[in-house]
Amino acid sequence: MSPVTSGSASDRHLSDLTRLRRVRDRIDREYALPLNVEQLARDAHMSAGHLSREFRRAYGESPYSYLMTRRIERAMALLRRGDLSVTDVCFEVGCSSLGTFSTRFTELVGVPPSTYRRQAVGEAEGMPSCVVRQVTRPIRNQEARRPGQS
Repeated sequence: MSPVTSGSASDRHLSDLTRLRRVRDRIDREYALPLNVEQLARDAHMSAGHLSREFRRAYGESPYSYLMTRRIERAMALLRRGDLSVTDVCFEVGCSSLGTFSTRFTELVGVPPSTYRRQAVGEAEGMPSCVVRQVTRPIRNQEARRPGQS
């Protein structure tokens, strides 16, 4: 019998972690495609519930939340360029609803995408891309504080 099917809890856990890493890597690569938890789970040979529970345990957030964070990160970069409308950016990063995109963007970034676009154009000019990614990374696992909140 192979180690994965031997029934040992440790072997199953390692197998799950490998599959979870592949799911996370796929989300990172294919964030702009129409991904959903059921398909990701099927492709990882897991149930959707098991994938969601184990993904949250391993990475601190659900697969959907992780996907939306990736999309918002990419949207922030596109909005900083300033050459695309908010609607164009929404669809470019794989969102199909401007309302959902705007709501999630505001939750993670703290301002609506249109405000972010106005404020951020040229803000990172001359900065190395690795620094820009670090200082503009959306807040995960919590909502951004809005001005006036303590």
